[in-house]
Amino acid sequence: MKTVPSEMFKALSVDTRIRIIRLLKAGGPLGSKKIAAALGITPAAVSQHLRALKQAGLVSGERKGYWVPYSIDVRGMEDCCCMVEEVCRCSCGDSPKRKASSSEGRLEVLAAEERVLAGKLEAVRKTIAELRKKAK
Repeated sequence: MKTVPSEMFKALSVDTRIRIIRLLKAGGPLGSKKIAAALGITPAAVSQHLRALKQAGLVSGERKGYWVPYSIDVRGMEDCCCMVEEVCRCSCGDSPKRKASSSEGRLEVLAAEERVLAGKLEAVRKTIAELRKKAK
Protein backbone atom coordinates (compact mmCIF):
# COMPACT_ATOMS: atom_id res chain seq x y z
CA MET A 1 0.00 0.00 0.00
CA LYS A 2 1.40 3.38 -1.02
CA THR A 3 1.60 5.84 1.83
CA VAL A 4 -0.39 9.03 1.26
CA PRO A 5 1.65 12.01 2.54
CA SER A 6 -1.37 13.99 3.76
CA GLU A 7 -2.64 11.03 5.80
CA MET A 8 0.80 10.39 7.22
CA PHE A 9 1.39 13.96 8.33
CA LYS A 10 -2.18 14.29 9.60
CA ALA A 11 -1.60 11.21 11.76
CA LEU A 12 1.67 12.68 13.06
CA SER A 13 0.03 15.99 13.95
CA VAL A 14 -1.33 14.53 17.20
CA ASP A 15 1.11 14.50 20.12
CA THR A 16 -0.26 11.26 21.59
CA ARG A 17 0.45 9.45 18.33
CA ILE A 18 4.05 10.63 18.41
CA ARG A 19 4.26 9.27 21.95
CA ILE A 20 2.84 5.93 20.77
CA ILE A 21 5.43 5.72 17.99
CA ARG A 22 8.23 6.49 20.45
CA LEU A 23 6.90 3.84 22.82
CA LEU A 24 6.74 1.22 20.07
CA LYS A 25 10.24 2.11 18.88
CA ALA A 26 11.60 1.73 22.41
CA GLY A 27 9.56 -1.24 23.60
CA GLY A 28 8.90 -3.29 20.50
CA PRO A 29 5.49 -4.80 19.79
CA LEU A 30 2.88 -3.89 22.39
CA GLY A 31 -0.84 -4.41 22.82
CA SER A 32 -3.24 -1.51 23.21
CA LYS A 33 -3.69 -2.12 26.96
CA LYS A 34 0.04 -1.86 27.64
CA ILE A 35 0.26 1.27 25.49
CA ALA A 36 -2.68 2.77 27.38
CA ALA A 37 -1.09 2.01 30.75
CA ALA A 38 2.26 3.45 29.68
CA LEU A 39 0.69 6.68 28.39
CA GLY A 40 -1.98 7.06 31.06
CA ILE A 41 -4.90 7.11 28.61
CA THR A 42 -7.82 4.74 28.00
CA PRO A 43 -7.49 1.66 25.79
CA ALA A 44 -10.33 3.05 23.66
CA ALA A 45 -8.35 6.24 23.00
CA VAL A 46 -5.26 4.18 22.15
CA SER A 47 -7.31 2.12 19.69
CA GLN A 48 -8.45 5.30 17.92
CA HIS A 49 -4.88 6.58 17.67
CA LEU A 50 -3.56 3.21 16.51
CA ARG A 51 -6.25 3.06 13.81
CA ALA A 52 -5.09 6.43 12.45
CA LEU A 53 -1.42 5.43 12.60
CA LYS A 54 -2.15 2.11 10.91
CA GLN A 55 -4.23 3.79 8.19
CA ALA A 56 -1.32 6.19 7.58
CA GLY A 57 1.02 3.22 7.21
CA LEU A 58 3.17 4.05 10.23
CA VAL A 59 2.29 1.10 12.48
CA SER A 60 1.13 -2.42 11.84
CA GLY A 61 -0.80 -4.90 13.91
CA GLU A 62 -1.76 -8.50 13.21
CA ARG A 63 -4.16 -10.37 15.44
CA LYS A 64 -2.63 -13.29 17.35
CA GLY A 65 -5.59 -14.90 19.08
CA TYR A 66 -7.02 -12.30 21.43
CA TRP A 67 -3.87 -10.18 21.38
CA VAL A 68 -2.97 -7.65 18.69
CA PRO A 69 0.69 -6.67 18.96
CA TYR A 70 1.30 -3.30 17.34
CA SER A 71 4.72 -2.38 16.03
CA ILE A 72 6.41 0.21 13.86
CA ASP A 73 5.87 -0.29 10.14
CA VAL A 74 9.47 0.10 9.01
CA ARG A 75 8.62 0.75 5.36
CA GLY A 76 6.03 3.39 6.30
CA MET A 77 8.44 5.15 8.63
CA GLU A 78 11.15 5.09 5.94
CA ASP A 79 8.67 6.59 3.45
CA CYS A 80 7.87 9.29 6.00
CA CYS A 81 11.55 10.11 6.53
CA CYS A 82 12.15 10.26 2.79
CA MET A 83 9.22 12.64 2.32
CA VAL A 84 10.45 14.95 5.06
CA GLU A 85 13.99 14.94 3.67
CA GLU A 86 12.67 15.65 0.19
CA VAL A 87 10.64 18.60 1.41
CA CYS A 88 13.54 19.94 3.46
CA ARG A 89 16.04 19.56 0.64
CA CYS A 90 14.09 21.81 -1.66
CA SER A 91 14.35 24.83 0.65
CA CYS A 92 17.64 24.24 2.43
CA GLY A 93 19.53 26.27 -0.15
CA ASP A 94 17.92 29.41 1.28
CA SER A 95 18.95 28.61 4.84
CA PRO A 96 21.38 31.05 6.47
CA LYS A 97 23.39 28.05 7.66
CA ARG A 98 23.81 26.96 4.05
CA LYS A 99 24.91 30.43 3.01
CA ALA A 100 27.87 30.49 5.39
CA SER A 101 30.17 32.94 3.69
CA SER A 102 33.44 31.83 5.21
CA SER A 103 34.98 28.48 4.42
CA GLU A 104 35.20 27.91 8.19
CA GLY A 105 31.44 28.41 8.53
CA ARG A 106 30.79 26.16 5.56
CA LEU A 107 33.07 23.52 7.09
CA GLU A 108 31.03 23.62 10.32
CA VAL A 109 27.80 23.15 8.40
CA LEU A 110 29.18 20.26 6.38
CA ALA A 111 30.65 18.59 9.48
CA ALA A 112 27.25 18.80 11.18
CA GLU A 113 25.57 17.30 8.11
CA GLU A 114 28.16 14.53 8.06
CA ARG A 115 27.33 13.64 11.68
CA VAL A 116 23.61 13.52 10.87
CA LEU A 117 24.21 11.32 7.83
CA ALA A 118 26.52 9.02 9.81
CA GLY A 119 23.73 8.53 12.36
CA LYS A 120 21.23 7.74 9.62
CA LEU A 121 23.65 5.31 7.99
CA GLU A 122 24.13 3.53 11.31
CA ALA A 123 20.34 3.27 11.73
CA VAL A 124 20.01 1.80 8.23
CA ARG A 125 22.78 -0.71 8.92
CA LYS A 126 21.08 -1.72 12.17
CA THR A 127 17.74 -2.20 10.39
CA ILE A 128 19.40 -4.29 7.67
CA ALA A 129 21.08 -6.47 10.31
CA GLU A 130 17.77 -6.96 12.15
CA LEU A 131 15.94 -7.86 8.93
CA ARG A 132 18.67 -10.33 7.97
CA LYS A 133 18.49 -11.88 11.44
CA LYS A 134 14.70 -12.29 11.15
CA ALA A 135 15.06 -13.80 7.65
CA LYS A 136 17.28 -16.63 8.95
